[in-house]
Amino acid sequence: MNREDMLARLIAQAEAEGSDLVTLRAVVEEASDLGAARALARMGLADADAHSDLAELRQLLGAWRDAKASAWKAAVHWVVRAALALLLLGIAVRFGSGDLVR
Repeated sequence: MNREDMLARLIAQAEAEGSDLVTLRAVVEEASDLGAARALARMGLADADAHSDLAELRQLLGAWRDAKASAWKAAVHWVVRAALALLLLGIAVRFGSGDLVR
């Protein structure tokens, strides 16, 4: 008996017996398990390798975030260095050392 058949039988039993709390709880649990299994199957995560695939994706996402943060930090450092170089160049020209720059 597959899960869909079990769910159908539990619903029929709940209707026939007046749906006591235990039966309704079993129906809800089976329905939620069945829905979760369908959602995982639709995403392609219903096989045995799904756990390792998700772990690999998490590592990849973490590496992407680290690389993105490093790129931003490097860009900010280069902008600050360029601004400081231009400031020093402006100070040198201002104090008459422009001949050394040319």
